[in-house]
Formats: sequence, structure tokens, C-alpha cells
Amino acid sequence: MNEESTLRVLQALASHPEYSQRELAASTGFSLGKLNFILRALREKGWVKLENFSQNPNKLQYAYLLTPLGMMEKMQLTVFFLRRKEAEYEALQLEIAALQREVEQSLVIEDVESRP
Repeated sequence: MNEESTLRVLQALASHPEYSQRELAASTGFSLGKLNFILRALREKGWVKLENFSQNPNKLQYAYLLTPLGMMEKMQLTVFFLRRKEAEYEALQLEIAALQREVEQSLVIEDVESRP
């Protein structure tokens, strides 16, 4: 289980605690087996708890709720990924600027060489 997978599941649970495992799997893009593995690990860490919220004995429904520890971990992971994505964005901007300069220099050289 990596940090990105953990964050995706924690975000989905924060937004939709009422989702079934199938709905969570679909919303995160994980297989049902992978989601089950991640949920089990999150429960063992104490970041998620499973709570029965249906009063109907014929149809049990559960909610996956973030614990205070889980909410704190979600926030820390969000900050970590935000910083990482900002750094990637800045690096990409520098790379784009360098490529633009290269193209502009090539056009100038080509223009000079094409003059009689």
C-alpha cells in the first residue's frame, strides 16, 4: 500500500462514508480486492472505523468513517502531495521555458540562414 493509494481512499471515504466497497472501488479506480486490502490496513492503523448505521435488521449497511487519527493522516498526506505536485509543476515550467527558447533560437538561425 503506497501513500498515493492511501490518500485516494482516505479522500473517497471523507467525501462518501456511506459508499459500499464496490462504490469506493469504482470511485478510486481500484479493484475490489485492492480496496479491501487498503481498507483492512487503514482499520488496523486506526485511521478508519467501520460502523453499522442501519436499523433495519434485514439489510445491514455500514459506513467507513475516518477517525481523528485518520483525518490527521489525510491532511498530512494532502500537504505532502500538494508540495510534491507544486515542485513538479515548477520543474515542468522551467523545462517548457527551456524548450521554448530552443525553438525560438532554431527559428532565428533558420531565418538567418534562409536569407540571400
